[in-house]
Amino acid sequence: MSSFDLFYFGIRWQDIVDILLNSYFLFRFYVLFRGTIVLRGLIGIVLLWFIQRLAVFTGLILTSWATQGLMAVAALIIIVIFRNEIRGIIQTKDLKSMLWGIPQRSQTLTPVENLVEAVFEMSQKYIGGLIVLPGEKDIRQLIQNGITWQGKLSKEMIISIFWHDNPVHDGAAVIQGDRVTDVGVILPLSHRNDIPSYYGTRHRSALGLAENSDAMVIVVSEESGRIIVAKNNNITPVHRKSLLVDIIQKHLNIKSQKNDEYSIREKLKIAIAALISLLLVAGVWGSFSKGIYTLVTLDVPIEYMNRESAMVLFDTSVNSVKVHLSGSGALIKSIRPDQVSVRIDLSQAKPGKNTFPITENNISTSPGVILRKVEPDEVDVCLGSPITKKVPVQVNWTGSLDPNLLMTEVTLTPDIVQIIGPSWVVNELTTIYTEKINLDTIKNSGSLTAPLNLDSNKHIKLASGNKDSVTVNYIIHKKEEPDTLQ
Repeated sequence: MSSFDLFYFGIRWQDIVDILLNSYFLFRFYVLFRGTIVLRGLIGIVLLWFIQRLAVFTGLILTSWATQGLMAVAALIIIVIFRNEIRGIIQTKDLKSMLWGIPQRSQTLTPVENLVEAVFEMSQKYIGGLIVLPGEKDIRQLIQNGITWQGKLSKEMIISIFWHDNPVHDGAAVIQGDRVTDVGVILPLSHRNDIPSYYGTRHRSALGLAENSDAMVIVVSEESGRIIVAKNNNITPVHRKSLLVDIIQKHLNIKSQKNDEYSIREKLKIAIAALISLLLVAGVWGSFSKGIYTLVTLDVPIEYMNRESAMVLFDTSVNSVKVHLSGSGALIKSIRPDQVSVRIDLSQAKPGKNTFPITENNISTSPGVILRKVEPDEVDVCLGSPITKKVPVQVNWTGSLDPNLLMTEVTLTPDIVQIIGPSWVVNELTTIYTEKINLDTIKNSGSLTAPLNLDSNKHIKLASGNKDSVTVNYIIHKKEEPDTLQ
């Protein structure tokens, strides 16, 4: 059997369920954590695993040992480093949404008009402001000391957050959907040297976050009332409400977004992620389950089936066979001898000796296990209709009696026994011999017990009630010496 056949025909239904189930778990992990640093950490761990498997395959012992050690603490790394992201996902998702459904990203639209009105009113009143609109990437690792707010976005709320007497007015406000999620947030400062000197701390904070993420930051200057938008490495001054509306809508992709369905691009991303999850899990499964094949030899008894009721199984050449199997190490280690059976169909057997070959059709085992060899590859079976017959018993003498002695009489008890066996054997049998009795040891009259020799024909046995030995009585006389002439 080729390696191709060994791989594909050895797949069990349990393996298919195993691959699909773990593929779904991996896909759900992507759906829940996409856009966060957790997903990037998972990708790093997967790459590390592939390096470890490649090192094993190429015989790089030290590299394999080092990467295996890192993999051993991978779960701990995920929990410790990404605990905030994991906690955030768990807190905001119920069990149903975690296990089923694909949440539409940015499904709750940001009320752009309210936001723009608030920004320009703050500009007119010289109220400084710092407003963050996150993109697809997670920014929670970049911001600090925020206060969870979760207030519904309105013009009045935005203005009240940055009012001079509000304790959190110096920090940034984070807006996601129609909610102000965090206030009083501290952003990382930019270290660029080409920033105009009249830009203050708010502007440097806006550029610092924009340079390190895909977020967009709106800045309202407290001194001049000027409005700028920072995204990536770009600073865009804003003088008209319509311009700010266009910039925000482009950043949030609102124009092309639908409330009830994903865009074609978003659906394509989901489909590709599902396919990659399936291929990745299938590859891992193949590495673990099919990567290394193990050989095992089991001693399996032969089972005889479909024998005619009138036929009796009298003898077989072997009672068990050695079955050589191969398969994945995990599967071979779990297999038990009682999970392998060797069955011979006797429905076509005839009286007398029958020879049956032992092939794959006679052997059943667990799915995924491959039959390599069976020893012996055939078995002889003797069948027949049993009959009974009385036959005389005869002593099997061996050696020679002392020349001066003469055996004058021998009697056996019993001298006739009843045997049972196949007709084609019993009909040809005329006598049953005892085991050998050595005449050299006999010096006087007496008796002894002699076992019957049934080993000479394994197809027969004694009928019920017959003993397997007889009593031999014998009489010994000394020979008379002839008269000598005087």
